[in-house]
Amino acid sequence: MAANAVSTASVEVRDPATIGIKKKKVQVPKTPAEKIADKIYWALRAFTIANIVFMFFPNFNPARISENINKNLSLFTCGVAYNTLTTNMGRSFSRGWVPESAFMLICASSIIIIAACVALAVGGCMSLGNVKLKKTGLIITAAGAVIELGGLFGIRQAHSMLQASEKIEKALPIFPKAFTLYLVVTVLILVVSLVIFFMLPKVEKTAHYEMEAKYRLFLMMLPILVLAFVFSYLPLYGWRYAFFDYKSGETLSMDKFVGFKWFTQLFQNSATKKDILRVLKNTLAMSGLGIATSWVAMVFAIFLSEIKNLHFRRLVQTFTTIPNFISWVLVYAIALAIFSTDGFINTFLSSIGVNATTNYLLDTSHMWLKMLAWGLWKGTGWSAIIYIAAITGIDQQLYEAATVDGAGRFQKMWYITVPELIPTYMVLLLMSIANILTNGMDQYLVFSNAVNKDTIEVLDLYVYNLGIGSGLIPMSTVIGMVKSVVSVILLFAANGISKLVRGESIV
Repeated sequence: MAANAVSTASVEVRDPATIGIKKKKVQVPKTPAEKIADKIYWALRAFTIANIVFMFFPNFNPARISENINKNLSLFTCGVAYNTLTTNMGRSFSRGWVPESAFMLICASSIIIIAACVALAVGGCMSLGNVKLKKTGLIITAAGAVIELGGLFGIRQAHSMLQASEKIEKALPIFPKAFTLYLVVTVLILVVSLVIFFMLPKVEKTAHYEMEAKYRLFLMMLPILVLAFVFSYLPLYGWRYAFFDYKSGETLSMDKFVGFKWFTQLFQNSATKKDILRVLKNTLAMSGLGIATSWVAMVFAIFLSEIKNLHFRRLVQTFTTIPNFISWVLVYAIALAIFSTDGFINTFLSSIGVNATTNYLLDTSHMWLKMLAWGLWKGTGWSAIIYIAAITGIDQQLYEAATVDGAGRFQKMWYITVPELIPTYMVLLLMSIANILTNGMDQYLVFSNAVNKDTIEVLDLYVYNLGIGSGLIPMSTVIGMVKSVVSVILLFAANGISKLVRGESIV
């Protein structure tokens, strides 16, 4: 019985030569229809990207169906800022001249379109996967297009409500050209997504969602790219204010186009030149001090890594990193409690019989060094994290070999740790040189007052005071543009220096 069982059992015989070799996936050749679908996909992606980008530009706002809606509002702003959308409609709402429900419908429809754009983005990302993932993404894309059509229909209904207002001269309805553009693009997205869906081959039920590693890595980087676009590149659209005679609260129109007027005034006005030279001196001085003390974070990281007690090391690292996350407003509150006329120092001196009434925050002496000290206290622990990460990457065999050769702790730090950290330090140093005109604004804004303004005002703070404080938005935009251009030039100059000195580039 046992013998029969053995004889009838299925036995797999494997070739020893094949043991340990991974089977490669067989690439199934694409059908002609699938190849055509891949080409059409590029059009779909282009329409999707355009649809999403239009959402942030006022010139492509389909929700501006009334003259009372600010020309500078984008579709995104209409959806997330209802108060901004209805800024000019308070009296018309209260008197019943214009139905508020129309503007509520505009806001709701804008939110629907924004949600649809999110669905389109998700579907576009899924188009990088296999056939099953593509078809699922196409379903989401088509659903997003249908939702967007619903949002556009809501905007059209709101327009009809405004046209039916009791006092149409108060509603001032208009039909935006962007509405037609949005409608055409949305219909194209819907049609193209359906065409591609039916062109792709059928998917077996047992198939899995798959995506190549390079596309997965790209999608992991995509949020950073989006944030960089929204917060770094999209604001460049505001450079147009430099070419207009614009005042805060007004609408931007070609009637106020002045060309390079503000650029020439920047260099011709003696008062402006004097102020710029003053703030440049402050900016370069404080940036220079920051560069001169940039080694402090590296030294701190080296000594921190030498602490053998792990719990104590983590405690020190935590307490030195926390200040980076404290708002400069709170830092100033701490400084006020310590260095003001009624602060801790003066109170303590008075308690021991010393007549102390000095307000150290109003004292302009050594202002640059004071700002440097506050910056070091706040940022050293955070900056040291990069060097700590670099230290952990140093080959431990180097330290073991040095120990065998009789090297002490400080010798290992000087001859092993420091040389291994120099490349990291050089990259950060060159980046600091490229950002020499960028000091930030928060620190100097909270510590600024009428007494120390001349010595503490840096370029970023000057641009803020000029644009927001004085309302000279075109002039502040020009200065910001010049600063950005100079920073880019310095970045490439630092990159060239890195190539010459280290043989490596930083960008």
